[in-house]
Amino acid sequence: MGKMMWPGVGALLPLLLPLTLGYLTVTIEPLPPVVVGDAVTLKCNFKTDGRMREIVWYRVTDGGTIRQKIFTFDAMFSTNFSHMENYRKREDLLYQSTVRLPEVRISDNGPYECHVGIYDRATREKVVLSSDNVFLNVMSPPVSIAVLAADSPAPFNTYQAQNFTLVCIVSGGKPAPQVSFKRDGELIDVVPMLEPPPAAAGLLGNRPSRKLFNRDSDDTKMQKSLSLLDTEERGLSPFTENPYRVRAADQGPMSSPVTESIPETVVSLEFPRWVHSTDPAYFFHQMHLPMSDGSVEVRAMLTWTLNPQVDNEALFSCEVKHPALSMPMQSEVTLAAPKGPKIMMSPTRARVGDTVRITVHGFQNEVFPEPLFTWTRVGGRLLDGRAEHDGKELVLERVPAELNGSMYRCTAQNPLGSTDTHTRLIIFENPNIPLGTEDSNSSGPVDSDRLILVLLILTVIFELT
Repeated sequence: MGKMMWPGVGALLPLLLPLTLGYLTVTIEPLPPVVVGDAVTLKCNFKTDGRMREIVWYRVTDGGTIRQKIFTFDAMFSTNFSHMENYRKREDLLYQSTVRLPEVRISDNGPYECHVGIYDRATREKVVLSSDNVFLNVMSPPVSIAVLAADSPAPFNTYQAQNFTLVCIVSGGKPAPQVSFKRDGELIDVVPMLEPPPAAAGLLGNRPSRKLFNRDSDDTKMQKSLSLLDTEERGLSPFTENPYRVRAADQGPMSSPVTESIPETVVSLEFPRWVHSTDPAYFFHQMHLPMSDGSVEVRAMLTWTLNPQVDNEALFSCEVKHPALSMPMQSEVTLAAPKGPKIMMSPTRARVGDTVRITVHGFQNEVFPEPLFTWTRVGGRLLDGRAEHDGKELVLERVPAELNGSMYRCTAQNPLGSTDTHTRLIIFENPNIPLGTEDSNSSGPVDSDRLILVLLILTVIFELT
């Protein structure tokens, strides 16, 4: 008979369990990716025939090891679900719990869980739990984009082709944006590189330097430019002095012209006849650097053999596409050689003993990449004894009168070309330094020697007499 009872009990178990335990299903509605700053509503749907105990929302962090409560509903202290008191009545009840995040941040990215508990039908002390989870994918558009020249400032090489690298730095994106380069509005067809170019070592850390390409130039690379040859054949100076210059000896104490600035004099944009293809090869390398806030910084590098004749005044742009952007963002730079540096001297009326500063205050055009400035003194060394000085400013400490009329040359150059500008230093007398002080000091020992010599002669004459 026992064998006959087992099928009956087995048939009743599926009916008894729901009556004693009740049933509960929990589902969270899936979410599409959202953008930083959006308002998001998390929706947890649950279906049950039991009496509600609690609803808890968790934000899961640290790979699932930490659960942080962000919302709790406790039915013991709320009458919101009082219509569920008739728990003996078998009825499927549908409910929804929502949590609203008004302005999501990148840190809100991650999984969320909804836990729902109902009372056991039999004891009302035990709690039946069920849960579901959803992943909130928070996207962030790039916040900044910049185009730099690697290995800058760099000199202009008249006789050798140079490798040149543009670096586009895009920060704040999540996920990583797509970066591409354009030239004059046209997308550049690039050759991927596995390793970053050597020129970008300063931006990426110390790396061994190596040449990316080698191109030989022809025999004409050692010839001088025609403009300089014409100048020398005519017996002219390689720079032109201002015809209205007034020398310091001809100026009165209240004369207004104090310094002479000779603007652009020699623009050495002499290019050898390098052999270049019409379509140069552009090499591309990209790096993704994870940031602490969950975003990614992308550094994209474009490297090619620079041809100043072709690349001068060329417009290059870095274009960034991202799913959080309605349209691409971009940053543009125009490659240009420096032209016409504007040089200023301070003080404008230099006197003996003053500290004189000669500074470059811009150009006649927008210059990219950043120029390299080199100062020299025409026909001699600088005041501190050096042959040249690098930087936008030349400082002459306590200038002596001997420097009056001396000429200084500023060479500004970048990989696309170079230009020279000269300025003449005019020094006036300083009333605080008496005239002839240096001469009287230097002649003192000479006069005393003469006096001693005269006394010796007189002594010899007296002894002979």
